[in-house]
Amino acid sequence: MKKTIFIALLAIFSLSAAPAFAATSSTNATEATTKLSAEEISNYRARVEEIRKMDKSDMSASEKSELKSELKDIKATMHRDGTFIYIGGSTLLIIIILLLIL
Repeated sequence: MKKTIFIALLAIFSLSAAPAFAATSSTNATEATTKLSAEEISNYRARVEEIRKMDKSDMSASEKSELKSELKDIKATMHRDGTFIYIGGSTLLIIIILLLIL
C-alpha cells in the first residue's frame, strides 16, 4: 500500500514539475537583456497606484478598457522579467503531503 502511494505521488510530482523546468530554461536565455532597472519598476508601480486611485465612475467603457489593457501590459512586463515565483497546485499539494509524511 505504501509503495503504491509513493509511486503515485512520484508520478504526479514528476509530471507537474516538467512545465516549471521548461519555463525557467527559456527565461534564462533572455535574462540579461530584459531585466528591469529599479527606476523602471518604481515607475510601473507609481503608474499602477495612479490608476487605482482614479475615479473610474465618470469614464467611458473604452477608457476603462484602455486602462485595463495598460495594467495587463504592466503585469506581463513584470512577470516576464522574473519578479515572481510560480508553483503549480499539484506540486504544492505534493510538497505538503511529503512534509506531512516525512
